[in-house]
Amino acid sequence: MPKILLVEDNDLNRDMLSRRLRRRGYEVVMAFDGPQALSAAASAIPALILMDMSLPFMDGWEATRRLKANPDLCEIPVIALTAHAMEGDRQRALDAGCDDFDTKPIEFERLLAKIESLL
Repeated sequence: MPKILLVEDNDLNRDMLSRRLRRRGYEVVMAFDGPQALSAAASAIPALILMDMSLPFMDGWEATRRLKANPDLCEIPVIALTAHAMEGDRQRALDAGCDDFDTKPIEFERLLAKIESLL
């Protein structure tokens, strides 16, 4: 199964989501902040990135812009994961380079459908 980079700074969210993805057969690589996301993406070359937008050191908006500006990484689909559900947040994620957007708390089956459609 494909490799997914899960970028999430919340331990509970990261643990829950990574376990559910692994049960579905995905290989999961994790990062805890924006700089780690860039490093992990470059070394692991995942098939897809789940990007929390509220991260320490470098937020997910900036990390996604940098990923999409890198010719070696720009083709990797990114799904924004955010508790920001205000009008305009979806467009802001798409403008940053995300390929899709999902809100927290995560509805796993909905997220899984988005993952599968991008892979």
